[in-house]
Amino acid sequence: MTLPMSKISECDVLSCSYNIDNKCHTIAITVGDPSCPMCDTFFESEGKGGDMDVLGGIGACRTSDCRFNKSLECRAGDIHVGVHSGHADCKTYTPR
Repeated sequence: MTLPMSKISECDVLSCSYNIDNKCHTIAITVGDPSCPMCDTFFESEGKGGDMDVLGGIGACRTSDCRFNKSLECRAGDIHVGVHSGHADCKTYTPR
């Protein structure tokens, strides 16, 4: 059985190359490491990338203490990505 991928409902990181109109347009992002829910897919460039027909999802979550993390997969219905300390973070992150 394939589980549905959690989607990125909103992204406030306007400088990201995949952000167009506060939506993430890459197929999937990777979130974090064991201590920080940072969007590891965040990328700045002069042009925008991604696919306008795609609403990004979470391919993997490595933030082990998030209550939505089940076997490195995000089980939140959707997430919000925003700026935190100068980088992109999953704002839906909730410690266990």
